[in-house]
Amino acid sequence: MLTFALFATLALSGDDPSSFALLADRVISVAEDDRVFMPGMVLVRDDLIEYIGEPIEVPEGYASLEVEGWLAPGMIDLHSHVVTRGFGGINDMVYPINTDLSTRGTIVPSNRAMRLACASGVTSLFLIPGSGTSVGGFGVLYKTNTDEHYERSVLADPGGMKVAQTHNPERRGGDLGVTRAGLFWNLARANRQALAAIDAVEKGEPVDLHIRDLARIHSGELPVLIHCAGSDGVGATARMWRQEFPTRSVLSHGSFDGWQVAPFLAEVGMPVNHGPRTFDFVSARTGRIVGSAAVFDEAGVPDFSLNTDAPVIPAWEFSLQATVSARLGADAYRMLRALTLHPARSFGLDDRIGSLEVGKHADLVLWSGSPLDPRSRVERVWIEGRLQYDRKQHGQWL
Repeated sequence: MLTFALFATLALSGDDPSSFALLADRVISVAEDDRVFMPGMVLVRDDLIEYIGEPIEVPEGYASLEVEGWLAPGMIDLHSHVVTRGFGGINDMVYPINTDLSTRGTIVPSNRAMRLACASGVTSLFLIPGSGTSVGGFGVLYKTNTDEHYERSVLADPGGMKVAQTHNPERRGGDLGVTRAGLFWNLARANRQALAAIDAVEKGEPVDLHIRDLARIHSGELPVLIHCAGSDGVGATARMWRQEFPTRSVLSHGSFDGWQVAPFLAEVGMPVNHGPRTFDFVSARTGRIVGSAAVFDEAGVPDFSLNTDAPVIPAWEFSLQATVSARLGADAYRMLRALTLHPARSFGLDDRIGSLEVGKHADLVLWSGSPLDPRSRVERVWIEGRLQYDRKQHGQWL
């Protein structure tokens, strides 16, 4: 039996064994079959999960560690701007449609916000440009390693495109960008150019390089995350990106009164990545609080997920988005899925992350209790099998 102190030292030094077994009081798979094991075991080999289930005899050559608490998948936040050491992300306020911009060059690996996110159980982030213009550019899917370089932490680059359909671009959009009609016209025109570029490639004709990455959205190669809040813009966004221009699109925010068109979003198959506000007390006009997460999920919106829009809400408060949503009427277990499997599935990442299943990345979080209980602490975090945070060794970061 490898003692915990030695295991932690090896894991943090980078010399950790590539094969080890974790035996926990409870293991929550968050897989399609919703398996929960009490107690449960996870075997990790070469950064991947090799076994999950009831405790078995630890194979020869595997380090073994018994832990107290609940073992769950690492959480995934699809809307984050914690790319630098400071507040916020990047915007290019010159071009309203900027498909050339990427957050790649601005990411500060293992910055403080990322380390705190890791210590709270968030293991993957979609690091995106801001919402100052209609197409802000492309983001990077990134692991929240606490001491790793850029190449070791990238999950996908580019990970997808960021669009701001309404609200923010109207403030300083310039020319056509100061009205909803102008914003939508710009986006529709860019989408038509992207489709024309796909046709040109098939015919062997030259393609405008400025539009080539947007063409990857329309070919289905990459997803697009679309910032939109109110019900008027939310409905129009779904029509554009799911009906007029069918894409792997995910509507982000849907806050304010966006919940009022939840049935239409479900009808057209538009996933919603909800937050940072997950309730509404204005549009109801009765003074009552509407738990909007519950409305979206119960309407049948596919792969409903949550976000923080960090640093609007700190990245380390991600689990509380689900806690508050459950407090306001949403199903608690489905809100755990909204932090894990659903964001992974909506972005086509569920073959690698989002649940504890054989063959997936060993992104594991050990909680002292239920992940949605605000009294629970994150005790340890492994990312791809490497121990990145240990409360007993590093202290309570949050």
